[in-house]
Amino acid sequence: MTDYRFTAVALSTILVLPAVAVLPPTPAVAAPSVPCPAVKPPAPPPAIPSPPPVDPTDRAVGGQALATAGLAIPAGAPMTPALTATSWLVADLNSGEVLGGCGPHELRTPASVQKLLLAASLMPRLDPAQMVEVTRADLRDLDPASSLMGVVEGGRYSVESLWLGLLLKSGNDAANVLARVGGGAAGRPGGVEAMNDEARRLRANQTHAATPSGLDGPGQYTSAYDLALIARATFAREDFRRYIATRVAQIPAQPGNPAFAITHDNTLLGSYPGTLGGKTGFTDLARQTYVGVAERNGRRLAVTLLGAETAPLGSLGEAAALLNWGFALPPHASVGQLVTPEEKKHDSPVVPVKGEHHAQAEESSIPLLTGVSLGTAVLLAVLILAAPWRRRAARQQAARR
Repeated sequence: MTDYRFTAVALSTILVLPAVAVLPPTPAVAAPSVPCPAVKPPAPPPAIPSPPPVDPTDRAVGGQALATAGLAIPAGAPMTPALTATSWLVADLNSGEVLGGCGPHELRTPASVQKLLLAASLMPRLDPAQMVEVTRADLRDLDPASSLMGVVEGGRYSVESLWLGLLLKSGNDAANVLARVGGGAAGRPGGVEAMNDEARRLRANQTHAATPSGLDGPGQYTSAYDLALIARATFAREDFRRYIATRVAQIPAQPGNPAFAITHDNTLLGSYPGTLGGKTGFTDLARQTYVGVAERNGRRLAVTLLGAETAPLGSLGEAAALLNWGFALPPHASVGQLVTPEEKKHDSPVVPVKGEHHAQAEESSIPLLTGVSLGTAVLLAVLILAAPWRRRAARQQAARR
C-alpha cells in the first residue's frame, strides 16, 4: 500500500470564522439515528472490506451520546459541514470535552496517523541524542514509492532526526527504525507491542497497531475518538509539539550521502490560523486520514477524521471546516468527554534516556536510606528512654523480694 501526503484542496475558499458564542452552553444529544451530513466525491471510492462490529461497551466510552454510528452534536448547534469523511470528532484538549462527532467509535483503518501512537509510546523511552544505525531489515519491506524520510542502510542518525523524519515527512523508514530501537531485545515487534500497551493505557480500546508506520496490516484499526485520546497525549509533550511545528529540519550528511533538508508539508501549518501541527495519512484501504490541533482564544481544539476522499476538499479542507464549526460553539457545549488515561507505568526505558535511569535509581534509594536511618534513630531513642524505667522497675521488684 502506498502512503503519501496531500496538498489541501481549495483551502483558500474556507472562511476562518471568529469564535462567536452563538448558543447557550447547555449540552444535549442529537438523536442516534441522525445521519452525518455527507457530500459525494466526484469519483466513487473503491470498495473496502467492512470493519468488525463495534463492541457495545467500547461504543459508550466517553458518554452515551457518543454511542452512535451517526451524528452527535449539542442541541441547537449549527449543522456540521458536509464531508466525505466517514468518521470524525472535534474535542477540546484543555477540558477534554467532546464538541461533536460522526460515528466517533466506528472502527476505521488509520494509515499514517498511527504514527502518533508510535510517538506517544516511545518518546518517553528514547534519548533524542542517541545515535542509531539503520539496518537492512529496517528498509527491506518498504515500497520505495511510499513516504520515506530518506535514511540509508549503515547510516547513523539521532533519534531526534528520526522523530522529525517521522512527523515532517511521514517517514515509514523512520517508523521502522524507531520501533526496532524502542522495542529493545524484541526489535520492531517489541515496538509495536509498546504501541498497543500505550493504547490500552490511554484507554483507546478500539486501537490496534499491526505496523509502526500505519501501513495496512492485519486487524489494524482505530476510531476518531481513540485518535483524540492519542492526540491529547502527544500534544501534552513539549518535545512533540516542537517537532510537529517544525517547518524545515536539516539532516546531517552520512558517508557517501550529503546532508539534506526535510520540509513539513501538507498540514494546516501556515494555512489555518492557530494550527499547532497535524498529521496526514493515506492508504488505498484507509483513504485520507488526519489528526490536527489548532488554538484560538485559549481554546485548543483537536480534529480527527477517517475515510475522507481527495475531492472536493480533501482531509485538510474538511479538517479546517470542522475546526471552524468547533470554534464557533460556545465554551462547554459538548456531547461527551475524553476519558483520562491510566496511571503511567514506571518501568525503566528500553533505551534509557540520558541520565534518567540513574536519576530514578538515586531518587528511589534516598527515601529508602532515609527511612532506614529514621527507623533506627527512633528505636535507639525508645531504648535510651526506656532504660531508666527498666532499672527503677528492677530495684522495686528486688525490694519486694
